[in-house]
Amino acid sequence: MKKVSVVIPVYNEEAVIGDCLKSLEKQTYEDFGVIIIDDGSTDKTLDILSKLQTTNYKLQILKQKHKGPGAARNLGAKGTRGEILVFVDADMTFDKDFIKKLVEPINKGEEKGIFSKEEYVSNWENIWARCWNINEGWPEKRRHSKDYPDSQKVFRAILASEFKKAGGFDPKAGYMDDWTLSEKLGYEAKNAPGARFYHRNPESLCEIFKQAKWVAKRRYKAGVLGYWIAAIRASLPISLVVALFKSVVNLQPAFFIFKVVYDAAIFIGILEYVILGKVLK
Repeated sequence: MKKVSVVIPVYNEEAVIGDCLKSLEKQTYEDFGVIIIDDGSTDKTLDILSKLQTTNYKLQILKQKHKGPGAARNLGAKGTRGEILVFVDADMTFDKDFIKKLVEPINKGEEKGIFSKEEYVSNWENIWARCWNINEGWPEKRRHSKDYPDSQKVFRAILASEFKKAGGFDPKAGYMDDWTLSEKLGYEAKNAPGARFYHRNPESLCEIFKQAKWVAKRRYKAGVLGYWIAAIRASLPISLVVALFKSVVNLQPAFFIFKVVYDAAIFIGILEYVILGKVLK
C-alpha cells in the first residue's frame, strides 16, 4: 500500500473546507496525509483551518499569493512524500472508501493515473444547484453525463513520479489547467469503480456568477475565434431566448434567471481573458 498525499487548493472556501476535511477524517485508507494550499484567501478560510483538529491524518498548510489552483497544486505536490498524489477540491466530500477505491488500480500496478465517474451533487436540494445541472445537461444528482467515457484528461489520482515527469500543471491554462498533466504525459486517467464522492454545485446567484466567469476562461476548439463565438452565444439577446426556452422545457422558472446570470458571467469572463489576459478567478 503506497503512501497517499491529498492535495487541496483553497481560495475563499470558508463555507465548505470544514466539511471536506471532516469527510477525510472518516477514510478507511490508513496511510495518507492532507496538504492544504491557501491561494491568497481573503475570507476566514485560514482561521477555520487553524482551529481544525485532525486525528486520522496529518494536515499540512501552505500559503501563497493568489496564483490560481494550478500553481497551488504544484506547490502542494512539490514538498510531499506521498507516492500517490490525490487532487480534490475544497467543495467536495467523500465516502469513507473513496481514497481506498480511487488508488486501488495504482496500488495494484494496473494504472498510473485515475479519476472517478462516481461524482454526485452534494446540495441537490438547492434550486440553483439543480439549475446548474440543467445547464450542463447532466442527469439528476450526478456530475457527469450518462454516457461519460471510462477515461478523461483530469487526474484525480496519479503516481508522484508521473507528476514530476510531467513537470506539474500549467498554471497559465486558466480553467483547464487540470487537463495539462494528461496533455504533457500523452495518456488519460482511467476510471476507478466505486470511488464515490460528492461535489457542491454553486447555490446562489453570486456563486453562479463567480464560477461561470471562471469557466469562461477555458480553451475553445476554434482558438481565438472560439472565444468570440462563445461570447456571442452568451450575449443578452441570445441568452434571453435560450433561458426562456429551457425554463419552459424543463418546467423550471428559476432557470430563466440562472441562465441570464450565468451567460452574463461567461461574457465578462471571456472579455477578461481575451482582452486583459486575466486567467485567475
